Amino acid sequence: MYFLKKITQTTLFKITSLNSLSIAIKIGIGLITSKILAIFVGPGGMALVGNLRNFLTSLESISTLGFQSGIIKYVAENQKNKEVLKKILATVFISLVFIALILSGILYFFASFWNNTILNSTFDYGLVFKILALALPWYAVSVFLLAVLNGLSQFKKVIWVNIIGNTFGLLVSLFMILKFQTLGALLAIVITPSLLFLVTFYFVQKEINFLEAIKWHLYDFKIIKDLLPFSLMAIVSSVLGPMVYLAMRNSVIEKLGIYQAGFWESMTRISTYYMLFVSTILSVYFLPKLAIAEGNKETKSIFWQYYKFILPVFILGVVVVYFARFFIVQVLFTKEFLPVASLFFWQLIGDVFKVAFLILGYEFFAKKLTKAFIIAEVSSLALLYFSNLVFMECFGIQGVVMAQAFDNFIYLVVLCVYFRKSLF
Repeated sequence: MYFLKKITQTTLFKITSLNSLSIAIKIGIGLITSKILAIFVGPGGMALVGNLRNFLTSLESISTLGFQSGIIKYVAENQKNKEVLKKILATVFISLVFIALILSGILYFFASFWNNTILNSTFDYGLVFKILALALPWYAVSVFLLAVLNGLSQFKKVIWVNIIGNTFGLLVSLFMILKFQTLGALLAIVITPSLLFLVTFYFVQKEINFLEAIKWHLYDFKIIKDLLPFSLMAIVSSVLGPMVYLAMRNSVIEKLGIYQAGFWESMTRISTYYMLFVSTILSVYFLPKLAIAEGNKETKSIFWQYYKFILPVFILGVVVVYFARFFIVQVLFTKEFLPVASLFFWQLIGDVFKVAFLILGYEFFAKKLTKAFIIAEVSSLALLYFSNLVFMECFGIQGVVMAQAFDNFIYLVVLCVYFRKSLF
């Protein structure tokens, strides 16, 4: 009993519990929204929503210059040095607003082009991109403020922002979809993220006087130069990764058919849901800790805190997911998708390897190891693509998830060797 009481009183347990609540709410809201979309906008509307979401993901990376991890690191390192912290806030804020305004102009004045390129619809949804143009600066600033909160180690507030944001998203989506169907669904996607500005600003202002820090004379281009490696790492991840997976999906469609590609995509969606628990706790709790860790001994302590607490819980969850796989498929999809259940084993094995190396991968960002990260990332994606071709030829659609598991295992071994001094 004493051991359990000791665990439940730790900061990590409290943060993890709150984070689990946040992710559970996000998944629940996602399922509700998906059902509403299916009913009111149909398959065609769902496809348009998917296209717009993918576009927004890329737009977020560009509008924030991939600085999130860098902001967390530098804010965490300088939270007690008020003068340097003010320079960081002023420099990044002014830069992001400038970039966001340029992107907003491009979105607004070329709305018809984006409508045809992204949505490729017979209907004119140019209004969606004009609204997005107006919302983008607020969205970019809210992402920046959330990274600042993260860097200040305000873990609970970061999670509460996510909970409030997801709740806002559900309410806005319900209203807009019921009122305007497909147009409403698209508008909800572009409006909701910008509403987080008010929430994040409120929480940040309680920690520091944000408005006082935003002064032109505090702008320091050296800070932007220091952040560029993070931008490069983010761009490599957000551009090369999707391209490889797109090539893999096209290969599956060509060789095995579109239904098999759909089963793999469904498995990927399920994986994304439960992986949220780990990825969020990593970015919210462990990345700021790694950013300010001094020496191998302190880094090792953080690594093993993760391996002793997070990894065992994840493995236990994975076992439950495996035995409930048929039920999960029928709840999330329909009986037509039951073949997805055959993909669970290798997907779950691969995800265990992935969770094991994620904490090591975050050390690249925490210590700004740009060259090593790019080499590791490009090599891993190349191995994934070519092993996918080989495994798929031998084992069909199961070969795709087997290739992912193989790639994740090799990546884990490589990172264990590279970070051996910090790990062992």
